[in-house]
Amino acid sequence: MPSQNEARQDLLTIYQAALKAVNGADRVRDYLLDNKITGPCYVIAIGKAACAMTRGACEVLGDQVVDALIITKSGYSEKLPWPVVEAGHPVPDEKSLFAGKQLLEFITDIPESAEVLFLLSGGASALVEVLAPGLTMQDLQAVNAWLLGSGLDINASNTVRKNMSQIKQGRLAKLLAPRRVTNLVISDVAADDLSVIGSGLLIAEDENTDLQQSILSSLPVEISNKLKTNVSAPGVGHACFRNIDTKVVANIGLALRAARVSAEKLGYRVKLSDHYLKNETLVTGRKLARKVINAKKNELFIWGGETNVKLPDKTGRGGRCQAMALSAARELTGHDNILLLCAATDGSDGPSTDAGALVDGGTLARGHETGLDENKYLERADAGSFLEVCGDLISTGPTGTNVADIVLGLKL
Repeated sequence: MPSQNEARQDLLTIYQAALKAVNGADRVRDYLLDNKITGPCYVIAIGKAACAMTRGACEVLGDQVVDALIITKSGYSEKLPWPVVEAGHPVPDEKSLFAGKQLLEFITDIPESAEVLFLLSGGASALVEVLAPGLTMQDLQAVNAWLLGSGLDINASNTVRKNMSQIKQGRLAKLLAPRRVTNLVISDVAADDLSVIGSGLLIAEDENTDLQQSILSSLPVEISNKLKTNVSAPGVGHACFRNIDTKVVANIGLALRAARVSAEKLGYRVKLSDHYLKNETLVTGRKLARKVINAKKNELFIWGGETNVKLPDKTGRGGRCQAMALSAARELTGHDNILLLCAATDGSDGPSTDAGALVDGGTLARGHETGLDENKYLERADAGSFLEVCGDLISTGPTGTNVADIVLGLKL
């Protein structure tokens, strides 16, 4: 049986194995090696993994790439032969609108007979935008700030975002038509719902009026009033989608299966859950902790998904993974044989630059030694500040992928 320090390193090794399996450069390269693009092409990459995905494409295509535009999160850019536009995430900023302007200009310059390689990963909804007529940057930020604190899941949030946009919900497909488009996607949502990833930039979607009305009617008046200038979207069967071929090249399932293989090689009995985590963050943290406490020795649980957190008006450091980990740590107190890792696959959890945290039965005690109260930190969405003092944060930097969050629970 490994020591606790050895087990901590094992969990980090398993987490890294999951990230490697869904690396954007590798997944795009492998797809293009098996599915050749024979002529010259133009590359558009949007999302947190945009630079890595572009690198993978260039390894295969080389001089076939006539031109490229890459749009990614601030701090996630790499040196590439083409322009890399950084923009705000999770709250869009003026750079997001600049990125939208650059995107439209780039598309205009692509010959209609040309092939386009479109590389999409999570984060695109905030990173690039062309607002519907009558809306302002202040409107966009106000709506997105409200959504982040609302507790709504990503599907509902993107329903709102689509109503503000001239490119989301398949509208960008109309601008690209009739060009042939290979659309390679790294999925960060449940069931790989393509209408949700990047708010469905190139995806046909039948408008569910009842669902939209249900979501929109639940919004505060000051938010819903900003959504009345939406531009009509092309429906399923529209000609603009005929030349678009979409393929998901990486998702949370691929990452979790790689984690299982890594854990089994290290000698653990693995329990891989097929349940996508999507409920309230703090409640989920407590439930998962209790499940590991009640497990057999040497059992390692693997979960994936994205939970929902309702934020206070003023937030601190840390996102849902750090909040989940600290919530779990309250249950783990006194259980020195339990470890729980909660980490984002994109390398940034919420507004912080940390990926998440790895907590154990002594986490709260380490915080209490310095006079910290975990309840106060959770109330103000500042779990990261507490966990930093405990030495439990995980920092990876940009990972080149984004397939939701991973949770590993181990009983020694």
